Amino acid sequence: MTRAKISQTIELEYETFGDPKNPALILMEGHGAQMVKWDTEYCKMFAAKNLFVIRFDNRDCGLSTKFDGIEVDLNAVLKAALLEEPMPPVPYTLSDMASDVVGLLDYLKIDRAHIFGVSLGGMIAQVLTIEHPTRVRSLISVMSFSGEPEYWQATPEALNALFSSAPSDREGFIAHSVVYQAYHSKKYRSDEFSKTSAARDFDRMYYPQGSDRQLAAIYASGRRTEQLRAIETPTLVINGKDDTLFLPSGGERTAELIPNAKLVLVDDMGHDMPKPLWGFLVELISDFALKN
Repeated sequence: MTRAKISQTIELEYETFGDPKNPALILMEGHGAQMVKWDTEYCKMFAAKNLFVIRFDNRDCGLSTKFDGIEVDLNAVLKAALLEEPMPPVPYTLSDMASDVVGLLDYLKIDRAHIFGVSLGGMIAQVLTIEHPTRVRSLISVMSFSGEPEYWQATPEALNALFSSAPSDREGFIAHSVVYQAYHSKKYRSDEFSKTSAARDFDRMYYPQGSDRQLAAIYASGRRTEQLRAIETPTLVINGKDDTLFLPSGGERTAELIPNAKLVLVDDMGHDMPKPLWGFLVELISDFALKN
């Protein structure tokens, strides 16, 4: 794994798979999630489809640059977003996170890439496509939404899990991880998988402080309704039918707004991409990307 200095203040940890001569596929993770959530085997499956795969840690997560000590009043940001009042200051927005990706493309000397983002990563991917359309070959927005608060629909159980406080000790952190299965695939959820993943994440980089700042970036960035309507980039929108954190209506709305977007709702997929679905998703996404 390697660290790229993309600006005076931001460095991103990244890793690549496959032949750099192939079309690039950037993988972008969700809120608080490190790049290793893109399993190495999963990345290699995309690389085997003749794609040059790049995974990286978003700012404020994993081994990339942290905004240590910069406080954000998340409750005030949430209130302003929901009531559409003036937004209080935030450390950064989705536009800044999208610019990070452009910086990484520049660092890797890649003109254009297929952009595959999940959850928060899907929102960054949308903003990247809106603001830097010449850098995007295709947009793959997965388990995400349009920035319209009324279309982020979640069950109470899923929201309680999302906002639950994990213990700061390793054993407690691992034990707590099963809570997030509230919004995982009903068919494929697994205590063993949740705990193994949590142990990996804790040992690589335990950094919960960045999560509130990333969440503030989501809400401070507002609606993308009209901007999404103007997208001309080939777009694939995917949502799990079992997703209770971003209900299928979020994906449906995104696909409705983006002209000619292709919408796929996946059986037995929640707010996760369980291993039994990798083969289907690799075929679906790589076929779409390589046609564009």
